[in-house]
Amino acid sequence: MIDPNASSAPAPVDTRWTVRHLRLEGLALLVAAAATYSWLPTWSNAAWGWAAFAAAFLLPDLAMLGYLKSARVGALAYNLAHTEWLPATVLGLGLWSHQASLVSAAIVWLAHIGFDRALRYGLKYPNAFGYTHLGRIGRPAGDAPTLAPRR
Repeated sequence: MIDPNASSAPAPVDTRWTVRHLRLEGLALLVAAAATYSWLPTWSNAAWGWAAFAAAFLLPDLAMLGYLKSARVGALAYNLAHTEWLPATVLGLGLWSHQASLVSAAIVWLAHIGFDRALRYGLKYPNAFGYTHLGRIGRPAGDAPTLAPRR
Protein backbone atom coordinates (compact mmCIF):
# COMPACT_ATOMS: atom_id res chain seq x y z
CA MET A 1 0.00 0.00 0.00
CA ILE A 2 1.24 3.48 -0.85
CA ASP A 3 1.42 5.95 2.02
CA PRO A 4 -0.36 9.16 0.89
CA ASN A 5 1.56 11.16 3.51
CA ALA A 6 4.97 10.05 2.24
CA SER A 7 7.06 12.59 0.38
CA SER A 8 7.61 11.85 -3.29
CA ALA A 9 10.99 13.63 -3.24
CA PRO A 10 13.94 11.25 -3.40
CA ALA A 11 16.18 11.01 -0.38
CA PRO A 12 19.46 12.90 -0.73
CA VAL A 13 22.29 10.74 -2.00
CA ASP A 14 25.66 10.74 -0.27
CA THR A 15 28.24 10.62 -3.09
CA ARG A 16 31.37 11.07 -0.96
CA TRP A 17 32.36 7.40 -1.09
CA THR A 18 31.79 7.20 -4.84
CA VAL A 19 33.85 10.33 -5.49
CA ARG A 20 36.66 9.01 -3.24
CA HIS A 21 36.56 5.72 -5.12
CA LEU A 22 36.79 7.45 -8.51
CA ARG A 23 39.65 9.66 -7.28
CA LEU A 24 41.52 6.56 -6.06
CA GLU A 25 40.96 4.98 -9.48
CA GLY A 26 42.50 8.09 -11.03
CA LEU A 27 45.50 7.83 -8.72
CA ALA A 28 45.86 4.15 -9.62
CA LEU A 29 45.75 5.04 -13.33
CA LEU A 30 48.45 7.69 -12.82
CA VAL A 31 50.72 5.29 -10.92
CA ALA A 32 50.17 2.45 -13.40
CA ALA A 33 50.84 4.73 -16.38
CA ALA A 34 54.02 6.16 -14.81
CA ALA A 35 55.25 2.66 -13.94
CA THR A 36 54.53 1.48 -17.48
CA TYR A 37 56.29 4.54 -18.89
CA SER A 38 59.37 3.74 -16.80
CA TRP A 39 59.36 0.26 -18.33
CA LEU A 40 59.14 1.52 -21.93
CA PRO A 41 62.92 1.91 -22.54
CA THR A 42 63.31 -1.85 -22.08
CA TRP A 43 60.55 -2.38 -24.66
CA SER A 44 61.78 0.04 -27.29
CA ASN A 45 64.76 2.26 -28.02
CA ALA A 46 62.32 4.90 -29.26
CA ALA A 47 60.93 5.69 -25.80
CA TRP A 48 60.71 9.40 -25.14
CA GLY A 49 62.28 9.85 -21.70
CA TRP A 50 61.07 11.72 -18.63
CA ALA A 51 61.68 15.22 -19.99
CA ALA A 52 59.30 14.49 -22.83
CA PHE A 53 56.84 12.95 -20.36
CA ALA A 54 56.83 16.21 -18.39
CA ALA A 55 56.53 18.31 -21.55
CA ALA A 56 53.62 16.28 -22.93
CA PHE A 57 51.84 15.76 -19.61
CA LEU A 58 49.71 18.91 -19.76
CA LEU A 59 48.95 18.82 -23.50
CA PRO A 60 45.42 17.42 -23.00
CA ASP A 61 44.56 20.59 -21.10
CA LEU A 62 44.87 22.58 -24.32
CA ALA A 63 41.34 21.31 -24.95
CA MET A 64 40.20 23.95 -22.44
CA LEU A 65 40.72 26.49 -25.21
CA GLY A 66 37.27 25.40 -26.40
CA TYR A 67 35.87 27.44 -23.52
CA LEU A 68 36.90 30.55 -25.45
CA LYS A 69 34.11 29.69 -27.89
CA SER A 70 31.46 28.62 -25.37
CA ALA A 71 30.92 26.44 -22.32
CA ARG A 72 29.29 23.79 -24.49
CA VAL A 73 32.20 23.61 -26.97
CA GLY A 74 34.69 23.75 -24.11
CA ALA A 75 33.03 20.89 -22.26
CA LEU A 76 32.91 18.77 -25.43
CA ALA A 77 36.58 19.40 -26.23
CA TYR A 78 37.70 18.87 -22.63
CA ASN A 79 35.69 15.66 -22.27
CA LEU A 80 37.09 14.23 -25.52
CA ALA A 81 40.63 14.95 -24.33
CA HIS A 82 39.94 13.49 -20.88
CA THR A 83 38.11 10.28 -21.72
CA GLU A 84 40.08 7.05 -21.39
CA TRP A 85 38.80 5.40 -24.57
CA LEU A 86 40.76 7.72 -26.89
CA PRO A 87 44.21 7.11 -25.39
CA ALA A 88 43.33 3.43 -24.94
CA THR A 89 42.62 3.28 -28.67
CA VAL A 90 45.92 5.03 -29.44
CA LEU A 91 47.69 2.59 -27.09
CA GLY A 92 46.12 -0.38 -28.87
CA LEU A 93 47.09 0.99 -32.28
CA GLY A 94 50.63 1.64 -31.06
CA LEU A 95 51.03 -1.87 -29.70
CA TRP A 96 49.48 -3.43 -32.79
CA SER A 97 51.69 -1.44 -35.18
CA HIS A 98 54.81 -1.56 -32.95
CA GLN A 99 54.95 2.27 -32.90
CA ALA A 100 56.67 3.25 -29.67
CA SER A 101 55.78 6.91 -30.16
CA LEU A 102 52.05 6.10 -30.12
CA VAL A 103 52.51 3.91 -27.06
CA SER A 104 54.44 6.66 -25.27
CA ALA A 105 51.86 9.31 -26.17
CA ALA A 106 48.97 7.14 -25.01
CA ILE A 107 50.63 6.34 -21.68
CA VAL A 108 51.39 10.00 -20.97
CA TRP A 109 47.81 10.86 -21.92
CA LEU A 110 46.43 8.20 -19.56
CA ALA A 111 48.72 9.44 -16.79
CA HIS A 112 47.33 12.95 -17.26
CA ILE A 113 43.75 11.71 -17.07
CA GLY A 114 44.56 9.78 -13.90
CA PHE A 115 46.20 12.86 -12.38
CA ASP A 116 43.17 15.02 -13.16
CA ARG A 117 40.77 12.46 -11.70
CA ALA A 118 42.86 12.14 -8.54
CA LEU A 119 42.61 15.93 -8.13
CA ARG A 120 38.83 15.75 -8.69
CA TYR A 121 38.85 17.31 -12.15
CA GLY A 122 36.17 15.22 -13.76
CA LEU A 123 34.32 15.30 -17.04
CA LYS A 124 32.59 18.63 -17.54
CA TYR A 125 28.92 19.44 -17.84
CA PRO A 126 28.11 21.95 -20.58
CA ASN A 127 26.71 24.63 -18.28
CA ALA A 128 30.04 25.75 -16.73
CA PHE A 129 33.64 24.59 -16.24
CA GLY A 130 33.27 24.01 -12.52
CA TYR A 131 30.51 21.39 -12.78
CA THR A 132 31.95 17.89 -13.21
CA HIS A 133 30.90 14.29 -12.79
CA LEU A 134 32.99 14.29 -9.60
CA GLY A 135 31.20 17.29 -8.14
CA ARG A 136 31.70 21.03 -8.12
CA ILE A 137 35.25 22.33 -8.35
CA GLY A 138 36.48 25.78 -7.49
CA ARG A 139 34.77 28.39 -5.38
CA PRO A 140 31.02 28.72 -5.51
CA ALA A 141 29.78 31.84 -7.28
CA GLY A 142 29.77 34.84 -4.98
CA ASP A 143 32.30 33.25 -2.63
CA ALA A 144 35.28 35.27 -3.81
CA PRO A 145 37.86 36.27 -1.21
CA THR A 146 37.59 39.77 0.10
CA LEU A 147 40.48 42.18 0.14
CA ALA A 148 39.78 43.70 3.50
CA PRO A 149 42.65 45.70 4.96
CA ARG A 150 44.65 44.05 7.73
CA ARG A 151 44.73 45.65 11.13
